Amino acid sequence: MAGKRKIINDPVFGFINIPNDFVYEVIQHPFLQRLNRIRQLGLAPFVYPGAQHTRFHHSIGAMHLMDEALTNLRQKGYEITDNEYTNALAAILLHDVGHGPFSHALEHTLIQNIQHETISFLLMQQINREWNGALDTAIAIFNDTYSKRFLHQLVSGQLDVDRLDYLRRDSFFTGVIEGNIGSERIIKMLDLKDDRLVVESKGIYSIENFLMSRRLMYWQVYLHKTAVAAEKMLINTLRRAKELSLDGVQLFASPSLSYFLLNEPKMIDFENYGVALQHFVNLDDNDIWSALKVWSSHPDKVLSLLSSGMVNRKLFKIEVSSEQPDLGKISEYLKSYQHKFNLSEHEASYLCSLEPVTTDMYREEDDSIDILMKDGSVKDIAQASDILNIELLSKKVEKYYFTYLKI
Repeated sequence: MAGKRKIINDPVFGFINIPNDFVYEVIQHPFLQRLNRIRQLGLAPFVYPGAQHTRFHHSIGAMHLMDEALTNLRQKGYEITDNEYTNALAAILLHDVGHGPFSHALEHTLIQNIQHETISFLLMQQINREWNGALDTAIAIFNDTYSKRFLHQLVSGQLDVDRLDYLRRDSFFTGVIEGNIGSERIIKMLDLKDDRLVVESKGIYSIENFLMSRRLMYWQVYLHKTAVAAEKMLINTLRRAKELSLDGVQLFASPSLSYFLLNEPKMIDFENYGVALQHFVNLDDNDIWSALKVWSSHPDKVLSLLSSGMVNRKLFKIEVSSEQPDLGKISEYLKSYQHKFNLSEHEASYLCSLEPVTTDMYREEDDSIDILMKDGSVKDIAQASDILNIELLSKKVEKYYFTYLKI
């Protein structure tokens, strides 16, 4: 940041202006600054070493695209008040504030049945209490209870500025060029019809490219088999650490990580800035990596094997198939672990994992991408496109990922 005008130099979009003091205060809040210590792509740097960008980085980029989108809609004659503009920027800045380190691994282990979107909402409520209601409009936009529904669509929808930023940013830092969507053109093509976002028909090719890019990025980056193998390994490491902790084994951990290893917090522990939420905002990537380094030499064979594998990139091997692997083969792996490491069957089960992974890129029932035709009618992208159809777009792809420790 530089000078009185408060500018951020971003490698993806160039110079990004912070438009006013309120937005600057949101950026400066400790809850948002914590995202500086959480990588956007979790364990993907094991595959793409350049993917070192943070969730803070992404939040700033999404704010910039929100600014561009609102400016474009204002230029087309739609009324967006200064309060709505500023709070829409605040809502997108805070949309990811509920992510923990390696968020999906955390959601499968230390924090059960509480989604990061819920935690984002609880943290926005806490800031709002501190600021005497200054975020009322931002929270309404975030929750889709604000009168102008299109503002929520820009925060969370099939064509939101969150996706427009992370596809471009993740493409830039991984070097996977297929994700480099034309976000600028898409934003220029945005319009409104009956309080809903639509895309002018001349922007249809950009939308086709966006949807195909998203599909390619999922399989090449987000669900890359090595990144998935690393995530399964981390999940099993944290599960083992939690099991040992609950059995009374004292493990090295920061106070906040210790809280989640020793407790099973419920929703009530997070609400009203409860003890679980206070510990949550003290967790970042550093807590996990520090623990893994120390656990690498722990006497528990399972914990030390998994932790040293994470630290030294001796990751699970992975086999991907469209059909469920033979369970007899998995049983053979378990027996070999039991024999080699003198483990029980339960302990050996931590050294492999079998899970289906499902993805579909577009679901009409979620929130369609609407194309504004030249005659004023509105068509879903699946009807308006020459090359895309709803069967292709919404086809569920399921693959089985069998991950295991190679010995």
